Amino acid sequence: MNAIITGGTKGIGKAIAIKLAEQGYDLAICARSRQDLENFTEELKYTGVKIVSGQADCSIKEEVYAFCELIKKKMSGVAVLVNNVGTYLPGSLLDESDDQLEQQLNLNLKSAYYFSKYFGKIMRDQQSGHIFNICSVAAKEVVENAGSYSVTKTALLSLNNVLRQELSKYNVKVTAILPGSTLTSSWEGTEIPAERFVQPEDIANTLYTILNLSKGVNVDEIVLKPLQF
Repeated sequence: MNAIITGGTKGIGKAIAIKLAEQGYDLAICARSRQDLENFTEELKYTGVKIVSGQADCSIKEEVYAFCELIKKKMSGVAVLVNNVGTYLPGSLLDESDDQLEQQLNLNLKSAYYFSKYFGKIMRDQQSGHIFNICSVAAKEVVENAGSYSVTKTALLSLNNVLRQELSKYNVKVTAILPGSTLTSSWEGTEIPAERFVQPEDIANTLYTILNLSKGVNVDEIVLKPLQF
């Protein structure tokens, strides 16, 4: 079983990579930092799985497709694609610079579009596979001081729904995961206690549970929020 995880060396992506590797999935992971990829590959040696790593800035179309081609050469078939890579740039929509929308569109939406098209076609031919899109509660709720971020995550949820409609007839599943405040590097320096957050491992465990549901069921979307925040 092969799984692709974008932005797979930190936060939610790292937790998902660890979970799937421990369950025997061979991995393809990308990140902007070559050093982070090397360190994480070394960290996962204990699992014994095959790991294909590729340095890629997923906001750049050409680098996304170069990583896709690397995976195609190194792996036979794809069982899971996790569109996890993303960025959060805070700001009021009216007052933020125009490039804040453009930066977040490139990373939060367009990268998932390119990866999903490339591997969605492979899954369509296989008649199997599962695509997960890591969205956000901001896809359904307007989050204060997160203007463009909310717009891009709403668009990602729409992409998720289109993919599900197009691929379901080929036995390919598509699921949106919508986390609330999750303890990742974006909260670095906060004084809020760690236990008040959704943990990256919560998302990884949820994803793995969904993967193991019966063949005929699809989880369209799932929301994970902190109990008290």
